[in-house]
Amino acid sequence: MREETNDAPDWEFKERDVLVLRELSRDPQLSSRDLATLLDEKYDIQVSHVTVSESIRGMREHGVFREAIIPNEEYFIFGLFEFKFNAEHFAEGWREAMEYIRDSPNTLFYFLSDGEYQWKSVMMFSNRTAESRWIHECYKEHGDVIANIRNSVIHNVLKFRTDPEILATLHDEDGA
Repeated sequence: MREETNDAPDWEFKERDVLVLRELSRDPQLSSRDLATLLDEKYDIQVSHVTVSESIRGMREHGVFREAIIPNEEYFIFGLFEFKFNAEHFAEGWREAMEYIRDSPNTLFYFLSDGEYQWKSVMMFSNRTAESRWIHECYKEHGDVIANIRNSVIHNVLKFRTDPEILATLHDEDGA
């Protein structure tokens, strides 16, 4: 199994691989047999379910896609958190603060950006009290590094999936 890193996967996409990913993004529950049938009927690609299964396993092991269990958004509240640094104490405490946020069970998605608030995360909580408690604990633990946390409530989630069409660019030469 491939250890999760920030390195890009080393994978040369075949048309079949992209089509398998596209179909799985439409319906993640498809079996390799179902996928082999779909490839034949929809794309005129004859391949065994064993080959499809091996392709999926290879892409998974090489980190081509990540699998995550994401509960229905109706079970949690979501927030966009943006972290502003206290430059005076950043050098000695940034790593612990970053790991605290990254490793929190509430963090769904964590990324770096430019601007005044350079760490951002999408976080999920059972209720507003739990969210408030998390912010309080974060300041208690890492307030010397984090000058401010700006959080925005995410409500009325209207889209929460990957469109299969975007995956076609993985095999296109020009990446359009």
